[in-house]
Amino acid sequence: MTTVLAPVAGAVIGLAAVPDPVFSQAMVGPGTAIDPVRRPVEAVAPISGTIVKLHPHAYVVVGDDGKGVLVHLGIDTVRLKGEGFRLLAAEGDRVRAGQPVVAWDPAAVEAGGRSPVCPVVALDAPADAVGKIAEGGVDAGDALFEWS
Repeated sequence: MTTVLAPVAGAVIGLAAVPDPVFSQAMVGPGTAIDPVRRPVEAVAPISGTIVKLHPHAYVVVGDDGKGVLVHLGIDTVRLKGEGFRLLAAEGDRVRAGQPVVAWDPAAVEAGGRSPVCPVVALDAPADAVGKIAEGGVDAGDALFEWS
């Protein structure tokens, strides 16, 4: 059992509410999404492991058990080409759950006309592998869901 932590503070809204079909239809895996607080924040590692992919707007951490968790900071934020994001770690780094990975400002993303919603996905997991999804508000580092 892997406990996946909330990478950012905000309201848990579920993947179906994400304004992108890749996430809302769980094409890359099950999980949930967070509508983040609107202030500059540091997005943290959802699990302990190795950062296998790191872009300013998204990252994947793979645990020692091979489970990979994708954190996507906002929707269509790849088009910002890194503007407004600051990397706090590097691809290949070992991180502990809750360790800051990327600094960003959800309010600035929203002001630019994009959704700041953050999908958190259990990559390539079967739909029934994710349970005990948090409800309501979460802080960065709180338990977000269980991956069995």
